[in-house]
Amino acid sequence: MFYSGLIIGICTFLIIGLFHPVVVKAEYYWGTRCWWIFLLLGIAGVAASLCVSNILYSSLLGVFAFSSFWTIKELFEQEERVKKGWFPKNPKRTYKF
Repeated sequence: MFYSGLIIGICTFLIIGLFHPVVVKAEYYWGTRCWWIFLLLGIAGVAASLCVSNILYSSLLGVFAFSSFWTIKELFEQEERVKKGWFPKNPKRTYKF
């Protein structure tokens, strides 16, 4: 049997699941100013995915890369959720709203 598809699916689920609390914490502590870190992580992930010949690792790097890109969008949406009161504000930070 070949387990590659199952492994990719499970790891994709875990990678996406890992990024949700990262978005919440990043916005809480740094706001949207850290979006460029996720851009660099995404670019590095794409480059690594293109350089790795193993299909399993290449796929997982691609999932990581595009999850990093998606996180940029989610950071700005998280800011809106904080503005609406759905998530707590960091009392040590000043907000532009």
